Amino acid sequence: MKKVMAFLKAHLLPVIAIVVVVIGAVVYTSAHKQTSAKAGRTPIVFWHEMGGPAEVALDQMVDKFNKSQSKYEVIPQYQGAYDEAVQKIIQSHGSNASPALFQSFDISTAQMMHSKYTTPVQKFIDEDNYNVSDISPVARSFYSNKGKQLAMPFNTSQPVLYYNASLLKKYHITPPAKSPSYSDVTRVAEQLYKRSHHKVKGMTMEIYGWLMEEALANAKTSLVNHGDGHVGNPTKINLNNPTTVNYLKWIRTNIKSGDFVNYGSGASAETNEIAAFLAGKLGIFVQSSAYIGQLTTDNPNKLGISYFPHPDGQKANGVGIGGAALWISNDKPTKVQKGAFEFIKYAERPDSQANWQKATGYLALNSKSQSQPALKSLYAKQPEARVPGEQLAAAKPNDTNSGILMEGMQLTREMEETAMETVYDGGSIPKALSNASQGMNTNLKTTNRANNDYQ
Repeated sequence: MKKVMAFLKAHLLPVIAIVVVVIGAVVYTSAHKQTSAKAGRTPIVFWHEMGGPAEVALDQMVDKFNKSQSKYEVIPQYQGAYDEAVQKIIQSHGSNASPALFQSFDISTAQMMHSKYTTPVQKFIDEDNYNVSDISPVARSFYSNKGKQLAMPFNTSQPVLYYNASLLKKYHITPPAKSPSYSDVTRVAEQLYKRSHHKVKGMTMEIYGWLMEEALANAKTSLVNHGDGHVGNPTKINLNNPTTVNYLKWIRTNIKSGDFVNYGSGASAETNEIAAFLAGKLGIFVQSSAYIGQLTTDNPNKLGISYFPHPDGQKANGVGIGGAALWISNDKPTKVQKGAFEFIKYAERPDSQANWQKATGYLALNSKSQSQPALKSLYAKQPEARVPGEQLAAAKPNDTNSGILMEGMQLTREMEETAMETVYDGGSIPKALSNASQGMNTNLKTTNRANNDYQ
């Protein structure tokens, strides 16, 4: 024990001190970049992670909100990537530098809930008698727990299947169904590979834990116990189940037939698969619906979109969402928190959501958005852009398609991806899944112990 303490003092504690100093410096810098609100207005500091065109669209939404009333002024501040922002939010809570409103990504939901640093938006929904029925039930369910809305979904995407409709027409191949089965996708991939004389690879599936989780969701299979965490804190994870085995066997079938190409994992995999797809060298891939804009800009081929595939002989259960939600900090005065909720209501309006989808590719969550001019003009130019929203609307929320409410999801996904990589390289499916499950459960026990949860 003395040796352990000596090691911690010599190595770990200095690192922690450096991290605290760095985070403190970042928070301090962020605080001093704040813009003052106009006289008579209550400032609502809003931390977000939107960059590029999405940040431009978000700034426009904020500007319209600020001009629509004279009581509040939302002050948007970019905080970097999702992982970075979560740490800043946790570290700054209770200080003058903390935000009143913040954006936090899907797999941080359990962490935010357990932190007790937020005021559930359900409080303001009840106080205002705010009608949330027009907001996607599946999207809302991802950020709710036991009937209480913790946060409001904002930038939302779904995994969809993209295919090169022009190539399928060229080679006289019937496109996959709107809600395709595994074998339906395999049929198209094999035919494209053969009829193109191996010039076009049929399909790929990125080594991405999110996609594996979506395969489980669409087959109505839980990854963790207690309803994927929705009815109690998870205490057991089982990746080595028949649904995951079936999913990986399907991928291996395509690998063995030669029509599959493995681009690996991470940002480079997504970049390469999209480049190959746009170049007409790849026929099918599965990815976030947020890529629609990129796939339709200067693309000489017609884009086809189908729902996320489901196992043969089984009805699609619907998939979970990706993206992030808007949360309200509980360390601010009531009037500030109410101002944050006023912006959330504005962001969820039909016109706001329609403009958001058109500008960013994220899905409009308000069902009334579909009749807005912004989306009507988008669908007139890109009819396929309707499909992800239709997939979202078709699903009925349940524990398995409402996300996994568990801390430590980043590490869980790393282990899922290690298992996928092993299988892609020809390794044993049961062994890869068993090893992953073992590692996940070890991490879960550590997490629960750290949270003093011994359920």
